Amino acid sequence: MALREILEFPDPRLRTEARPVEDFDASLAELVEDMFETMYEESGIGLAATQVNVHLRVLVMDTSEERNRPRAFINPEIVESDGTQVYEEGCLSVPGIYAKVERAEKVRVRAHHPDGSTFEVDLDGLEAVCVQHEMDHLAGKLFVDYLSPLKRQMVRKRLEKARRQGAVDARTPTAI
Repeated sequence: MALREILEFPDPRLRTEARPVEDFDASLAELVEDMFETMYEESGIGLAATQVNVHLRVLVMDTSEERNRPRAFINPEIVESDGTQVYEEGCLSVPGIYAKVERAEKVRVRAHHPDGSTFEVDLDGLEAVCVQHEMDHLAGKLFVDYLSPLKRQMVRKRLEKARRQGAVDARTPTAI
């Protein structure tokens, strides 16, 4: 297993639409393991392959407090959704920034396990938010795209300033 570098907004590679996984092989299993290791190391609850510059439809998540419920979704698709909820989201690719985003409250997701077997799962609450957030990444979309152009520009400037200052931890929370 290895830690992978997480791309940060406004890196244009985050806008790449991911391709479906066709080969359920050892390299896919290695990618999934690396993604879990990276997500846990960065204290995230979800990570899409796009965020580590691999443009395949792969996402991992673990919303449990104990960090003991890892889930991998290969070629995920939402087959049903219901209701709406507003949740304050953050993102490992937009460090330290949080904003309220409206998403479906409940979703049914069809996907593959890393071994290629198919499954469906019903998710709600934080798990529904997380899977929708990560699936957006696979489509080249970020949660800041739900913000007004002015707020999105503020986020970009704040992150650029933090990067220029170097030693400043850009992962310090800031609500938008």
